[in-house]
Amino acid sequence: MNPVEMIRSKRDGETHTAGDIRAFVEQFVAGSVADYQMTAWLMAVFLRGLDDRETVALTEAMLHSGKVLRLPSVKAVKMDKHSTGGVGDKISICLAPLVAACGVAVPMISGRGLGHTGGTLDKLEAIPGYKVPARLEAVRTHRPRRGACR
Repeated sequence: MNPVEMIRSKRDGETHTAGDIRAFVEQFVAGSVADYQMTAWLMAVFLRGLDDRETVALTEAMLHSGKVLRLPSVKAVKMDKHSTGGVGDKISICLAPLVAACGVAVPMISGRGLGHTGGTLDKLEAIPGYKVPARLEAVRTHRPRRGACR
C-alpha cells in the first residue's frame, strides 16, 4: 500500500480494496503514513466519497486500530458512542446517560484534558458524586444498576 497512490486513486474517484484501507490505517497508526498524507486522503474521501464496502472497511480498520474491549463479565447489551473529535460534547454528554438509563452498558472510553474544552471525562467529573473509573480493570468489573427504561 503506497500512501501517494491511495491519495491519487481516491482523488481520481477510484475505489479501494478492504485490504488497502486496512493497511493504510495500520501504517498511519504505526507512524509510517504522515499526518499530511492522511489529511490529503481524507480530503479526497470527503470530495469523492466512499462506497458502502469502503465505509465498512474503514470502520473495521478504525475499530481494530487499538484495543477492543470484549467485557464478557458485563452481561447487559454493550454500546460505545465514540467521537472523532470536535468541540463541546454535544452528543456524548447527553446520549450515554440516556442509553444507560435504558439498561444498556455504555463503557465510555473517553479523553481527558483535550485542549481548551477539556475532555468528556473532565466534564463528567465536574458533577458532584460522579466517579470515573481510572483503570481498565474497574470498567471490566463494574456492575451497572438496572435502568428504569423498559
